[in-house]
Amino acid sequence: MSQHRRHRAPARKPRHRQALAGGAFAVTVGLGVGLGVWASGGDGSPAGSARRTSDSDSVASSPAAPSASPTRSYPLSKAPQTIPAVRSHTAARGPGWRPAHGERVVVSDASLADEGKLIAGELGLTYAGEKNDVRAGDVRLALSGGEGGDPESYTMTVRGGRVVISGPADAGVFYGTRTLKQAVRGGGTAPEGVVNDAPAKPRRGFMLDIARKPYTAGWIEDRIRELGDLKYNELGLHFSDDQGFRIQSDSHPEIVSKDHLTKAQVKQIVGLAAARHITVVPEIDSPGHLGAVIAAHPDLQLRDARGVATRGAVDISNDRSAAIVDDLLEEYAGLFPGDQWHLGGDEYQALTVRDPEASYPQLAAAARKAYGSGGTVADLTTAWLNDRAATVRNHDRTPRAWNDGFFRNASVRPGKDIVVAYWTGKELGARQPAEYLAAGREVLNYNDEFLYYVLGEPQAFVYPTGQRIYEQWTPRVLRGTQAVPARYDSRILGGSFAVWSDLAGAQTQDQVAAGIRLPLRATAQKLWDSGQPALTWAQFKALANRLG
Repeated sequence: MSQHRRHRAPARKPRHRQALAGGAFAVTVGLGVGLGVWASGGDGSPAGSARRTSDSDSVASSPAAPSASPTRSYPLSKAPQTIPAVRSHTAARGPGWRPAHGERVVVSDASLADEGKLIAGELGLTYAGEKNDVRAGDVRLALSGGEGGDPESYTMTVRGGRVVISGPADAGVFYGTRTLKQAVRGGGTAPEGVVNDAPAKPRRGFMLDIARKPYTAGWIEDRIRELGDLKYNELGLHFSDDQGFRIQSDSHPEIVSKDHLTKAQVKQIVGLAAARHITVVPEIDSPGHLGAVIAAHPDLQLRDARGVATRGAVDISNDRSAAIVDDLLEEYAGLFPGDQWHLGGDEYQALTVRDPEASYPQLAAAARKAYGSGGTVADLTTAWLNDRAATVRNHDRTPRAWNDGFFRNASVRPGKDIVVAYWTGKELGARQPAEYLAAGREVLNYNDEFLYYVLGEPQAFVYPTGQRIYEQWTPRVLRGTQAVPARYDSRILGGSFAVWSDLAGAQTQDQVAAGIRLPLRATAQKLWDSGQPALTWAQFKALANRLG
């Protein structure tokens, strides 16, 4: 959204709590996780505590946890300490589970092989594939076969020295393995009992502006691993802007910047993301922010009535402008197989002036030709958005666009399926988020007050802090600091933390990674469960530091 940018569900179904045999107590952790108290071993140390290696992500083993016996008493378990916090834990008495060399990860369905191999490698276990037998220390991954359940939900049962993680789909099972990994990392032991968990919001994203600042493929892959552990499921890539076009193109190689990602690198990024159940959402922003395209095609530049070029904007009365953008959308549909597409639509400079029709007579003439004497530049621009939406819809993509690409007074209405990516309320004729929600639109939260990490802090932006997000933001806080009414909650699909590279040299990519570490964790918590967290900020920060 700007050169100085923004640069920012389904209702949860009730879950049946499971009663545990052997003296279990039904204890639900409301609105997050309580501080973990691990079962005490004979030497006073946490039962089954594992020793972490210093040079890898895996967890080295200690001797197997002692099995329960009639003569041994265990404290009632506490919920595992994770980010985001688990939403329900049924406590029990028992030693819990910890990894030991020689123990297995087994799966009940071949489709869970990727999840099984990943958690086995992380915990230093043996991946044994599909097995029906039961052994001490097993971690079993299974599909529950439930019809209509939230595919991102899961149950993790720790009982009898074994762990079973099950869910209606492999995404939920994957999230269960993230809970197990964090539980072991944070306390050495996965506590006895049953976790029932699912996200409040179906879209939990991180957006990265690689157009104005190129990031290495390796750095992006590291962020994907981080996002996966935090149960994010979207990575947005804003790869086209005035300053650069950062992915290899075969249809229009002339627009590609020297420093760019190859298609082979992108395929590897997309594949790694898919393995972590993360959809990569591409954005080719139009009809503004196309400076890199205009540099190679100056005849597409929008000019005002005086002949002055308008920064970043293509002339949408010129059919060739639409043709080149559609060429790119068609090309990259094959590179990004996910079901979402970001069309941009923000800050078209022709609509940031008081009288667009007088300032841009060629656009006004095209609007009147298409829509009659009352046709406006806003009508023409909305039709552009609808046409691009149709292009990606033909590839079974759900389109989204920035909120300042939706115009109040246009007679042409945006397609009903175009999701509003709400980031600001600073544009001319700005509308409150509730107006979009009341009209029945689905909305994603990119609130630039809380969720925009803008390099160099231009235009009064300040780097967001994890504490402020954790203590003050929820998905219903779409604009500024005010929440929309609770009745609209189901239409807010989720949100996205965003890094914008306005002043690209202000931070190195390693500084960016460090700067967003706590904000990403706080955002993950509030998208998974938007209620009041059980931990204080100080406790949450300490947990984040312990988990790495």
